[in-house]
Amino acid sequence: MISLLKQPDFTDRESDVELYAGERAEPRTRHQKLLKDRPGLTVLIPAYNESAFVADTIRSVQNQTVPPARIIVVDDCSTDGTGDVARACATDRIEFTVVRPEKNAGSKSSALNFGMTFVDTEYTLVIDADTTLAPDAIEKLMANFDSPKVACVTGMVLPRHVRTLWEKGRYVEYLYAFTFYKPIQDYYGRPLIASGCFSAFRTSVLRRAGGWSMRTVGEDMDLTWTIYGMGYGVRFALDAVSYPVEPHNFHFLHKQLKRWSAGFVQCVRVHWKGALEIPYLRSMVAVALWDALQAILGLFVIIPLLAIFVHPLFLLGYVLDLPAIAIPVFYTAYRRGEVKRALAAFPAFWIMRFINSVYVLQAFWNEFVIKKKLEKFEKGH
Repeated sequence: MISLLKQPDFTDRESDVELYAGERAEPRTRHQKLLKDRPGLTVLIPAYNESAFVADTIRSVQNQTVPPARIIVVDDCSTDGTGDVARACATDRIEFTVVRPEKNAGSKSSALNFGMTFVDTEYTLVIDADTTLAPDAIEKLMANFDSPKVACVTGMVLPRHVRTLWEKGRYVEYLYAFTFYKPIQDYYGRPLIASGCFSAFRTSVLRRAGGWSMRTVGEDMDLTWTIYGMGYGVRFALDAVSYPVEPHNFHFLHKQLKRWSAGFVQCVRVHWKGALEIPYLRSMVAVALWDALQAILGLFVIIPLLAIFVHPLFLLGYVLDLPAIAIPVFYTAYRRGEVKRALAAFPAFWIMRFINSVYVLQAFWNEFVIKKKLEKFEKGH
């Protein structure tokens, strides 16, 4: 529950940082231990009170088929020993450092921008501290930087746990969105969002964009649309898979959906005359809003009323919508050997769909109508 702050620049911050890399370094050599002027990939892991998850995240990065040149964990003034847990994961195989600012500056964006001051590799990969990677995720992701105009590549996302109602709903939601919508968006080089939990960037473009903005609570979508406004493209790698920890109860789901929905609406407002002049991106925004409206009005108001007061056959409206969702979901589940899991989770998708729609519409009302901007960043687990 922290307020948004002004956007920082990427200047030398030796006076603001504690650096953990074996023994404490002298101030004049701190950056030299990180910045060695060599190309490659740096994995940046922002972490605030993630002691329960960060070790699994780091190990999944260390055990990649194509490991990065270095890993930088930004311990954003955690109070649960996150920094200590992270430091215990250091190995001799990959350069590893934990950095810590003097204070928590207000959002995930601030932690990422702080960490960026230590990056000098050609590419920067960002992964959330509660997210693990498939062993070949980085290899599959980086293979998509096949053109100088590709500034970012984002990967497939699936919940690490699929146990509660909310995790099941999110599992089906991701199977549907990442195997139906995302490949279409990738065809046009315009994914609606490069997921904040697992995406890689050309560092030079990332710096030109100013890093992650703190003008919205949707820093990943904001950056994605900024990249489009700069004339670059974004790719989606279906076979590069990441596994974040998703909300297991409604308390955390509420925080996550409130932030996601408000971030989407804030990005629409910020980029309306810029990136949204791109016809395809504008269409995707319109589809998202229409889906929210029809999910509530059509599926949960109009069809039930017609079935009650006109004729029960109007209930077939639900059946007509079913194949468009079920086919991509179960096709992907079959390929992954998870058909039983998908069948058990499928009913939860409809509950999640309705709740998502409520939060999107509420965000449009708050942000555009009553001018009640969300400025608090709250974690969703």
